[in-house]
Amino acid sequence: MDGERPLNRKELHPDSSPLAAFGARLRSLREGRGWTQEDLAERTGYSSVHVSAIETARKPPTLRLVRSIDRAFGTEGTTDSFEREWREIRHGSLLVGFPEYVGHEGRAAEIRLYEVGVIPGLLQTPEYATALAEGAVKRGAITAEQAQERVAFVAERQAALVRTSPPLVFVVLDESCLRRPVGEPAITNAQLEQLIEFAGRPNTVLQVAPFDMGTRRPFDLPLYILTMSDRSLMSYAESAQRGHFERDSTSVVPLLTAYHQLQAEAPSQAQSVAMISQLLKGTP
Repeated sequence: MDGERPLNRKELHPDSSPLAAFGARLRSLREGRGWTQEDLAERTGYSSVHVSAIETARKPPTLRLVRSIDRAFGTEGTTDSFEREWREIRHGSLLVGFPEYVGHEGRAAEIRLYEVGVIPGLLQTPEYATALAEGAVKRGAITAEQAQERVAFVAERQAALVRTSPPLVFVVLDESCLRRPVGEPAITNAQLEQLIEFAGRPNTVLQVAPFDMGTRRPFDLPLYILTMSDRSLMSYAESAQRGHFERDSTSVVPLLTAYHQLQAEAPSQAQSVAMISQLLKGTP
């Protein structure tokens, strides 16, 4: 029987859905430990039939189960935790490719962001993130539960960057990010103050791309670029309805070059902080 697949083993198709990807990952890690479904069932307090249903995406996992799985595998509180993946699936508001991007973001040596219209999650205050999520609820885009999960997800991303050797974080914000009111004026003002505080950290660079840059601005849509510890490059770009995660460094190099051009054309950090300060003072 060597080399043959066990009878009744269902073929998994992780690309078919987020739940299928979750199940395939669970099976892969379980088999990597040499555990049977019965072994994992004993460690999580569920039946082997239930474990099988999760692995084959016939049944969605619950928060209680995913936390039991994380305890079994020792992945609690990590960037690769099953709970983190579960939350990404649950709120369903992430574009394709973004969950995979975030999985690498917490381990990157350098992070480069360009954002349009909204302060990026890594820089958001809890109140700003909450106001955005509540706005999405009022529009009917997400549920109240999904809004809570979205805010928690923002906090998790930020917490993952607080480590012994923090990454270098380069941020260029389109001026629209600063001009868009979010929530009460106090929330927007506190967010602007947070940006100034962020710019003062030793591992960050913050710039604002003003409207008058015009065509000298190489990007019109949000862009995220990661440099990993082995110097490999990854990128994530999105439009209103689609997201694309790219792991081929060769394809990312032109984007990185354009990002450097953006930084060269944009006002310096000092000038950018001065612009933010003027907005705080109510100066146009």
